[in-house]
Amino acid sequence: MNKLLLVEDDPDFGFMLKQYLELSAFVVDWMAQPQDLMENFQQLAGYDLVILDVMLPQISGFSLAKEINALHPALPFIFLTAKEQKIDKLTGLKIGADDYVTKPCDPEELLLRIQNILKRNQKNSTPKSIVLGTYVFHPEQLVLSHAQGQFKLTEREAQLLLFLWQHRGQLVTREDILEKVWGNADFFTGRSMDVFVTRIRKYLSLDPNLSINSNRGVGFTIQF
Repeated sequence: MNKLLLVEDDPDFGFMLKQYLELSAFVVDWMAQPQDLMENFQQLAGYDLVILDVMLPQISGFSLAKEINALHPALPFIFLTAKEQKIDKLTGLKIGADDYVTKPCDPEELLLRIQNILKRNQKNSTPKSIVLGTYVFHPEQLVLSHAQGQFKLTEREAQLLLFLWQHRGQLVTREDILEKVWGNADFFTGRSMDVFVTRIRKYLSLDPNLSINSNRGVGFTIQF
């Protein structure tokens, strides 16, 4: 399930949109105050897309988007706004928005726009080969290569390694990994994940500068 962040200060519209998107099989976190996000931009690592209202209290959606784009340039976002002026739409697109939707909007239309962005990003987000320190990782072939040997990964091992690489340098929570890679965050799945992390660490042990660091009970960070 894809995880969305909705930043919208209108309580009625925010509630309605959250409910609609959750019924459409998304996990949705709704923030009514941008200050909650501004205090911890690192939490964005677990999201697939951000929906931003332009007219927010304390800070504009445009300014917030610039902060998000600087820290998470690959994270897609959509602007929601009551403004219909061409200059506002151009400003949003120049910042890097993937779409710009004028309120009041049809939730079904917004849903289709979100789905199209996620499909497009999914097609373009996985390179055929990834350099990991002294390794070369081929996600589609499930192969991790090193000058001293080659490892054939299981599909789940490759998915986990790819997810960690996509969030390299960032602390990824256990819950995010379980939801995105396993699709299930129960206790037994969590124990299974620990086994897979141990396996990947063993594969990567040929490079002393490459590591998967644990934050006990919270999550993992891959660094190289």
